[in-house]
Amino acid sequence: MSVAKATTPVNTEKSGYAAAMIEYDELVLAASKGERAASRKLAERQGIPESEALRATLLLRAGAAGLAHLLAERAARRQRDAQAADVRRALASAAQARRAGGAAPSGSAWRAWFDGSAHPNPGRCTLGAVLEGPDGLQVELSRAAGYGNSSEAEYAALVALLEAAVEHGACAPAIHGDSQVVIDDVEAPDCASAPSLRAWRARARALLARLPGATLRWIPRHRNGRADALSQRAAQQAIPMETMHERSDD
Repeated sequence: MSVAKATTPVNTEKSGYAAAMIEYDELVLAASKGERAASRKLAERQGIPESEALRATLLLRAGAAGLAHLLAERAARRQRDAQAADVRRALASAAQARRAGGAAPSGSAWRAWFDGSAHPNPGRCTLGAVLEGPDGLQVELSRAAGYGNSSEAEYAALVALLEAAVEHGACAPAIHGDSQVVIDDVEAPDCASAPSLRAWRARARALLARLPGATLRWIPRHRNGRADALSQRAAQQAIPMETMHERSDD
C-alpha cells in the first residue's frame, strides 16, 4: 500500500506578483524623470496601470535594441556614475585636506613624483616617475609613452605612477607633479575638463579611487628633478626601464 506524500501548494499568484514588483522597481530605477512623468500621463489617459505604462514608455525609447538592452545599458551607466561620485568625494576630501594643512601628513609613508615630456611638442612622449614607500622602497619609472603633446605625456606619467602605486599597495600616497594643467584637469568637475584629455582623466580618476587618502599637489619644476631626469633619460633610450630597490641602512 502506497502512501501519498502531502505537498505544500505553490502560490503562483503571490510569486507572480513579487516578480512583477521586482520588475517594476527595475523599470522605475532605469527610467529618467521625464520618462516617469510621461508614463504617468499615459496611464491616466488610457486608464492602464502605471507599471504597464512605464514598460510601454521604455519599450518605445529602447527601439529596435530592445528593453533588456536599454536596462543593461542604464544599469552600467548608474555604476559608472557611482564610481565617478566616489572619485569626486575622494578628490574633494584630498583638496580640503590640502587647503586645511598644506602638505600631506608627515606620517605618510608613501610619496611620489611624476613628469612627462614631448619631443617636440607634440611629438614623441616619454615619462618619468618615482614612488617611495616604507622600509626604503623605491620604484622608478622611465619609458617611452607614444606620441602626443606635453599634457598627454604628463597624464601618461601620472597614470603609470598610479598603476605602480596600486600594484605596490600604496596607502594614502602624497603625489606631486609640475603640470598645473593635468592636476587642475584631474580635479575639475566633468563639465570643465578638457575634452581632448578625458580618456586620460578617466583612467587617472579610476586609479585614484583605488588609492583612498591619496593627495595630488602641484610643485614647481625645480622641485621635481628626479622625475624630470627619468623622463629625459627615457628620451635618450629606446628600451623602457622600471627599477625597484630598497635603500640600505649601511
